[in-house]
Amino acid sequence: MSDIPDYKGAVEEIEGIVEEIENEAVDVDALTEKVKRATVLIKFCKERLRKTDEEIRKILEEFEKEES
Repeated sequence: MSDIPDYKGAVEEIEGIVEEIENEAVDVDALTEKVKRATVLIKFCKERLRKTDEEIRKILEEFEKEES
């Protein structure tokens, strides 16, 4: 997944793919590749969100311990 720069870039690319598909701007021959790429990007985003959620939970737990 090294060709995915960051979360924002992945989301923008997904939006572009969706727009192309909705506007029927994707050639049938390229459709499979677009869908595969979107799947990779979605998996990347889901994993990034999961990791961010875990990190935030840990930070909040540490904060709550310090407050006690």
